[in-house]
Amino acid sequence: MPKVTRWRSKETLVEFGRLLLIIGGTIALAGILVLIAAKYFPWLGNLPGDFEIEGETYRIYFPLATMILVSVLGTILLNIVIRIFRR
Repeated sequence: MPKVTRWRSKETLVEFGRLLLIIGGTIALAGILVLIAAKYFPWLGNLPGDFEIEGETYRIYFPLATMILVSVLGTILLNIVIRIFRR
């Protein structure tokens, strides 16, 4: 019979709850940023290199150029923030 693991202490459960709140807040913040980006940068998602394939009963959208741009900008921003907080 498999061993059942239980919460070891109340503190562990509290830490898990805080972790869930942080994850939820991060997802909410990301959603707000996407809404703002859609309003102020309407070309985002319509770059050359964003692929769209349409058939009779399906549509596939793959925003490759947008993903690369967001990744590069996010990396630059994260590096700036890390350098600021290291001082």
